[in-house]
Amino acid sequence: MKQTAGIIFRSLVLILAGVAIGLLINNQRFNAGDGDIYAEGNTNKLDKVMDLVRKKYVDSINVDSVEGITINNLLQKLDPHSVYLHQKQAQSLSEKLEGGFDGIGIESQILRDTMFVTQILPGGPAAKAGLPNGARIVTINGRPFSGTHLNSDKVNNAFASNNDTGLELGIITPANNKVKTYHIRRSRVVMSSLDAAYITAPATGYIKISKFGSTTDTDFRNALQKLKNRGMQKLVLDLRGNGGGYLNQATALADEFLPKNNLIVYTQGQHEPRTDYFATDSGLFEQGKLAILVDEHSASASEILAGSLQDLDRAVIVGRRSFGKGLVQEQFTFNDGSALNLTVARYFTPSGRSIQKSYSKGTENYRNELTERLQKGELYTAQNNLEDSSFNNPAAYHTSAGKKVYGGGGIMPDIFVPEDAAVNVPLIQELARNQLFSAYVMDQMQPLLRNYASPADFAKFYNVDDITFNNFIQYASGTVKDINPHEVNIAKSYLKVLLKAQAARFKWGNEWYYRITNQNDAGVMKAVAAVN
Repeated sequence: MKQTAGIIFRSLVLILAGVAIGLLINNQRFNAGDGDIYAEGNTNKLDKVMDLVRKKYVDSINVDSVEGITINNLLQKLDPHSVYLHQKQAQSLSEKLEGGFDGIGIESQILRDTMFVTQILPGGPAAKAGLPNGARIVTINGRPFSGTHLNSDKVNNAFASNNDTGLELGIITPANNKVKTYHIRRSRVVMSSLDAAYITAPATGYIKISKFGSTTDTDFRNALQKLKNRGMQKLVLDLRGNGGGYLNQATALADEFLPKNNLIVYTQGQHEPRTDYFATDSGLFEQGKLAILVDEHSASASEILAGSLQDLDRAVIVGRRSFGKGLVQEQFTFNDGSALNLTVARYFTPSGRSIQKSYSKGTENYRNELTERLQKGELYTAQNNLEDSSFNNPAAYHTSAGKKVYGGGGIMPDIFVPEDAAVNVPLIQELARNQLFSAYVMDQMQPLLRNYASPADFAKFYNVDDITFNNFIQYASGTVKDINPHEVNIAKSYLKVLLKAQAARFKWGNEWYYRITNQNDAGVMKAVAAVN
């Protein structure tokens, strides 16, 4: 089960410690904490210190937590992407990248000490049982659940169990105030790494990929074939906000666009010999114009794909300079379920460039780099991109056709798209963090949504008017105190779009969120123009 506000959070945390932790090319398991991975007499100082803390320290402490902090402090001296993950963190990352989780297949939100269902995932147990979206879950297995001081941990614990166990949910729907019981058996819920795939302009397809998980290439091939059957000849591939994932999925996706024997990427490290990855003859879209959208939150595997296709002159890159993560992590799993993601190599695009930005000034500086881009105006003018110190070096790289490209600080787009100033208004992030878009939709907009028979009609005919907008701001002010009127004014048009998109997502799913937000998206419009 997953909780979401249905809006992309512009958070560096996702890149540093979440989906984009690295390109997980292997997974090795070894014992840690059992004392058998060290030869007799070879225990290091760190192990001895932790053993003394366990046995001698004056107060009771959480040794696992101390170990995690200690290990991460060590790793952050090496590079910003080597990281130790506690068991829950490792499990969460695995679920994101492995394309599914065990549960009943819903997204939810806690509102007024009650769990509301905000999304029914297609094909999951809840969908098969007919559980309605917008339902309030008031009892579980005959016991009260609503009004029991709910929090995320309590909700997760209530729905986490073995696959073969069932739940008896007592729910109340917006249309009926009587409790109705649903019997739902937990099972594996499959989640696509594609957020949207549709025809956005004549003969032009649009596909949005949120991460490079274990099923990304399969999901992409299925979506691509459906679009080709509908007459697609050109494609816009949206990797904005995609923090990365598995290396083999990035190379597999690049293979869909490239002829046989083209070098896609190579990796190399102090203890890792050079490994080359080549295209095969199995690509589904080796012909046809292609544009790839990236931004400052596109990292890791996203940059491998964009950089490879830019170097080989196969795609036009549209957007803003990408994050700049060119390090490869290998995952080592401990017996307690925790894991170590250790940087073992760098990756290089076909022209030989490494796009890893510098971390020589320390992790703190590295984490603040995106904020610095915003402050110096890089997100708003193309010239400020090129004035970055990363690109003031004599090393020059060139594409197959001789066009100059850059290394050392992300993928520089061929066509620059400035950020909409409204997107960076702090109010947007505050509303999203508090899940107020979805809360307002559930509380106020469900009767309205019942008036529309199809998402296409809703997208075409409905617009958030000023009365609804003012009601939303008033509603939000109950949670977000001291809302800045100036920020409201700057972001008004964008806020209306987000509210409409969230309403569409609530009733018709992820794809309609992007269909609506993309209608006036400058990046999408420039990408469509580029392939046409």
